[in-house]
Amino acid sequence: MRMAALAALGLVLAGCALGPSGKPPAMPEPVRYVAGPAPDAAPAGSPDLVAAWAPDASWWTAFGAPELDALVAEARAANPDLAAARRRLEAAREALRAQTGATELPSVDLGAQAARQRALGLPLELPPPLPELPRTSIYDTFVGQAQVRYAFDLFGSIRERNRALADRVEQQAAQWRAAREALAANVVSGALTLSALQVRLRILEAVADGLRRDEAESARRQALGAAPRAAVLDARRQAEAVAAQIPGLQARALAIRHALAVLLGRTPDQAPEAIPFERLALPARIPVLVPSALLAARPDVQAAQAALRAAAHDAGAASADLFPSLTLTAAMGRGGYDWSSAWSPGGALWSLAGGLTAPLFHGGALRAQRRASLQGYAAAEDDYRSTVLAAFREVADALSALEQAGAAQAAGDAAAGAARGVAADAARRAALGAVPPSAARAADRQADLAELDALDIRAQRLLDAVRLFHALGAPA
Repeated sequence: MRMAALAALGLVLAGCALGPSGKPPAMPEPVRYVAGPAPDAAPAGSPDLVAAWAPDASWWTAFGAPELDALVAEARAANPDLAAARRRLEAAREALRAQTGATELPSVDLGAQAARQRALGLPLELPPPLPELPRTSIYDTFVGQAQVRYAFDLFGSIRERNRALADRVEQQAAQWRAAREALAANVVSGALTLSALQVRLRILEAVADGLRRDEAESARRQALGAAPRAAVLDARRQAEAVAAQIPGLQARALAIRHALAVLLGRTPDQAPEAIPFERLALPARIPVLVPSALLAARPDVQAAQAALRAAAHDAGAASADLFPSLTLTAAMGRGGYDWSSAWSPGGALWSLAGGLTAPLFHGGALRAQRRASLQGYAAAEDDYRSTVLAAFREVADALSALEQAGAAQAAGDAAAGAARGVAADAARRAALGAVPPSAARAADRQADLAELDALDIRAQRLLDAVRLFHALGAPA
């Protein structure tokens, strides 16, 4: 008995080592995300990039617009796709509880049966003068019993499958967190793009209005014989060329508003208005995760880790299928041809059975399944490596874009400031009669175009900050 117990214990312990470990493969951590030397000094107005070990939970508040915070909160509460993903996650968790309870604990069932039936009698030839027995009989049966069934998980096949399912549920939870953060990033990016687009529309409308005034002035000069007809046509061409850009931009702005409405769970006719661009500010401080902390914060890396663990448990289950399985079944109850006989001492019923099944020949299917699961585990390791490298790349791209955009914004703002100075000088000279009004409008138009370039850089810088926040992951 002692030897048998030790052997059984060895079998159980052996089942714990039938599959791979499921630990993530070692990955090199970069010293810094971006290739090349670090910049000597950040341009003026650049955010302060500080090392951090945990991501910012509500990073969108750093842009300083309460309207933006309200949009993100509404999207997280009302987005139907996110709600559906949450429901599916809860359904997967309940399915895990169902499978765990059905496979790791004994199953107990109660049953009761009452039947009335007619059976054929035995065709016996009896010698006379004994009367002939009836060849059919009608009788009742009453049976009630409890049945217990339990499968002993000697080599861990059941345990490994349940753990694999649990890891896949965790993978689904990480994917839900990734979808939740992607929704916030999409809402913030859409709102920022819409705000910048409204400013662009205002500037272009001002430029088109100035060009139409140039056209009217050229037409008056032509009527006086002071300007050729070609000058009028050229002014009209420029005005219409700028005006032709406005309908497309208006349609794009409406499309962004409609997309935001859907993200918020609204109908397109209830689309939100644009946030005034001047209320949006580049975050003054961005906590940048160190590489080791990034791997713990990114939901896609967490999902890859869960998938790797699930693949390891699948391999363990496939290995355990090569060994015997033991099942115990027991039943106890009462039965009889009437209620009184069922509850009599003679009506007791019971059964006890144990079954041991060992795979002998399955045409190589079990070993092939094990090899397939090991290949699946190797593929999960490769997927994990790819996910980690992609995470490092996304952070590096966002950081480099934010750093380069700082220098571009400094140059763009300087160019816009110089153009505004030229426009102010031209306006003063036009007021003194030194230059015609068209010259002042031309200088003002050049200043507007320089402001458009600076606006594009500022808007892109805000979007780069959103991209960096999103790349850094979210709290679990």
